[in-house]
Amino acid sequence: MDSMSFNQKTFIGMVRDQWGLTLIEMMMIFAIIGILVTIAIPPAYQLYEDSQAREQVTEAMNLLDSVKAPVAGFYSDKGRWPTETEFDSLVTTKTGKYVASLTPRILPNGFQVTATFRNKGVSPGLLNEGTGRTLVLATKNGVEWVCNDNTDSANGVPGLIAGSVLPQHRPQSCK
Repeated sequence: MDSMSFNQKTFIGMVRDQWGLTLIEMMMIFAIIGILVTIAIPPAYQLYEDSQAREQVTEAMNLLDSVKAPVAGFYSDKGRWPTETEFDSLVTTKTGKYVASLTPRILPNGFQVTATFRNKGVSPGLLNEGTGRTLVLATKNGVEWVCNDNTDSANGVPGLIAGSVLPQHRPQSCK
């Protein structure tokens, strides 16, 4: 009565009993997942490091912004830029969690302040061969300030020593 052959019954039984994945199928799935993770993690980590560096650069910008009013007031009152000693008395906060120092520099036609990042405890993007990168704020007249590397004689400050913070880590005002 049974019209199926033994081979057909065996095949149907094998199909019916096979519910899980074989070892080779599992190994292939894990290999594909491994390849995808290897491709995806480095760019994601770079995005994280860049956002961390931008956040740390914000601290430097805040310190540099706090310098503008006292330096401009000094220039307005005295008609000259402050010396380093005078700068130290004008600006009380010259360091931060990520910023090691603020350094003033009198230029032939202006004034610049350089924020130098610490060489430890900062994003790797804020280091250059083991030393902290720099962000610069400069002015010709105490009213208009430029950030980082604008040495153009019309819109910038000639003679400034440009900062070394990478463009992707600078705030919008410094690009």
